[in-house]
Amino acid sequence: MRTLFSIPIRTITGFAFLLLLCTSCVSQRKSGSDTASKKGSTTKEGEHLVPKGSNLHELATGSAIAAFSIGGEKKQALESFLTEQKVAGFLVLQDNKIRLERYSMGHSDTALWSSLSIAKSVTSTLVGAAIRDGYIKSVDDYATQYLPGLKGSAYDKVTVRHLITMTTGIRWSENYTDPDGDIAKFSTDPIDPGIPSAVSYMRRLPSVAEPGKKFAYSTGETHLLGTLVSAATGQTLAQYLSSKIWEPYGMQQDATWRLDSTGQELAGCCLQMPLRDFGRFGQFVFEGGRINGESIVPEDWFKTATSVQVPIWPGGGYGYGWWIFDAGGFDALGIYGQRIHIDPSRNLVVVLNSAWPEADDNTRQFAVSNFIKTIKRELDKEKKNVP
Repeated sequence: MRTLFSIPIRTITGFAFLLLLCTSCVSQRKSGSDTASKKGSTTKEGEHLVPKGSNLHELATGSAIAAFSIGGEKKQALESFLTEQKVAGFLVLQDNKIRLERYSMGHSDTALWSSLSIAKSVTSTLVGAAIRDGYIKSVDDYATQYLPGLKGSAYDKVTVRHLITMTTGIRWSENYTDPDGDIAKFSTDPIDPGIPSAVSYMRRLPSVAEPGKKFAYSTGETHLLGTLVSAATGQTLAQYLSSKIWEPYGMQQDATWRLDSTGQELAGCCLQMPLRDFGRFGQFVFEGGRINGESIVPEDWFKTATSVQVPIWPGGGYGYGWWIFDAGGFDALGIYGQRIHIDPSRNLVVVLNSAWPEADDNTRQFAVSNFIKTIKRELDKEKKNVP
């Protein structure tokens, strides 16, 4: 089967210019031992630090899932899944407790792993935070209101909503093997002086549909969205992410965010963090974006963001940077096998850090989805057996 739903997976789980940025984006990286004194400072050339705070959001150790434990009937199935799908980090949280955690391929609980396109779900959340803070009035604001460099281009009629749902109608090629595709040319084309890289490139693209009428997966759109958030808030994305989530929610470690050639965070990819902090971000979303009892996003934000805004297949589609496959939850996805799956009905967060040899593969996607369903079945059995 060549497609997961009605369109190839490779067109919907993209990561911008992986080969042009680095060859180790999906390999583990040891975290630094020192926290920067200034939020968003550059840890090394091409990266901004996302500092953590002084408090830690504890993830308690819950009971192991019996079926996947030593002697359990699904123990070998777990081992086979981790090996066959080249899973370097696997985490199952339920009720804010660690039910299952595994590392391999040299990964560890303190090593950073690249989010790839999972970063899109983080960037979309920062849009919500900027609306809550009053930096952005509404998702129906025009993009040119915050990025005047787009004026006079095909983006004149494009709103924040169009960017966050990838329905701008602007032409974009997310073909990773085409050197002439937009995904490659984004980082190789000359940049207009004094203009952020994303604005410089994206404003040259033509319109192929009216805004809001056509979905086209575009990492460039999220890069542009991140540039918009930075312009609206007057902060780098790393600074804003640190102040809104990383520090107050209590992440385990400083994260890092890779930059484009003009020093803007690559909002559609390249946010590095340890496995448990991927889990904490999922838990934060599950909790509705509330920290110390107060939401950092509009009250209905995640209800909207994680529901189908763009129908793509029966019963599923795209939200605000989130994928909805069915009624069983929603996902943040990145190529090479990165995933955060959130199932509110089961108080469940599942995280995978993987190193697939191919950017995407339908068989692997099905294997991951099916194994998550296996986990859910075992959790449901536990619930039925509780007196």
